[in-house]
Amino acid sequence: MVIAYCIYLPIALGLTWYVARSLFKNSIVFMKDIFNGREEIAIATNTLFRIGFYLLNIGFALYILKIGQELLNMQQTIETLSFKIGGFSIYLGIMLFLNLYLFFRGKRVAKQKRMEHEMLRGNPGIQ
Repeated sequence: MVIAYCIYLPIALGLTWYVARSLFKNSIVFMKDIFNGREEIAIATNTLFRIGFYLLNIGFALYILKIGQELLNMQQTIETLSFKIGGFSIYLGIMLFLNLYLFFRGKRVAKQKRMEHEMLRGNPGIQ
């Protein structure tokens, strides 16, 4: 049982680190666009999103840590680890796509606000 935990935890934490690193390294482009090139606020917001991502995913990995059955042989250990790591990978994928959705939504809203602002500046009579 302890061996299974010693295998699961580094894999779950490593996957979380890899996904977060990739997502937030690339998401800064979206943040800069959302915040009209204001790099300081884009970086700060991106950092807060990253911290939340780590907290949610590491928390979930620890939450599902418990193995509810006794592992009698290597086959059961591998199957249980496969189920746990596979389930956690699916969860991470869902979280990744949720974050991408939020970034694209934020980008779209920022673009709409810029267009409205430009229309109002171009046509001062419109309110």
